[in-house]
Amino acid sequence: MNSKGFTLVELAIVLVIIGLLIGGILKGQQLIKQAKIKRLVKMSDEIRAAWNAFYDKYNLIPGDENNTSLPPGDGHNGNGNGYIDGNERFYVFEDLAKAGLISGDYDGTNLPKHPFGGNVDVYYATYNGKTAHWIRFFNVPAEVCYQIDLKYDDGKYNSGSIQGNRDYSNRTGTSNLYIEL
Repeated sequence: MNSKGFTLVELAIVLVIIGLLIGGILKGQQLIKQAKIKRLVKMSDEIRAAWNAFYDKYNLIPGDENNTSLPPGDGHNGNGNGYIDGNERFYVFEDLAKAGLISGDYDGTNLPKHPFGGNVDVYYATYNGKTAHWIRFFNVPAEVCYQIDLKYDDGKYNSGSIQGNRDYSNRTGTSNLYIEL
């Protein structure tokens, strides 16, 4: 008998290999996502540390300062009112970079990007009854917002030191994530 084709054992081995490859890819994607979440949280810590170091060094709020000689090379002035508002949200990162407290090339017109691709800024605002300076991460996957809020705060989008612009507990779509400075 001269039949050609694959035996059941050969087909089973191929299916097992395909299953292992798919499992490995899915696990790799999950590891990448978790690394991005950790990087976003670390980014907020770095911005907070740079903000505080700038204030300690110059006794001024970065972005709001109205002295073009501080830090050296600064190209924009804020209004000096003690709050980040208007275009000052762009000046924050210029001041921090010129002071050598963060890396990047910020010229007062651009903002950093977070690991999920959206912009990051600092702004003084009231969210859900809480007025503060907030680090705002735009267009973060809702599932990520929920994980960060649950781990570091209360898990509720409308209370605490981590909030969102919409309910992210259903874990669909994107949200803007606000982390209190």
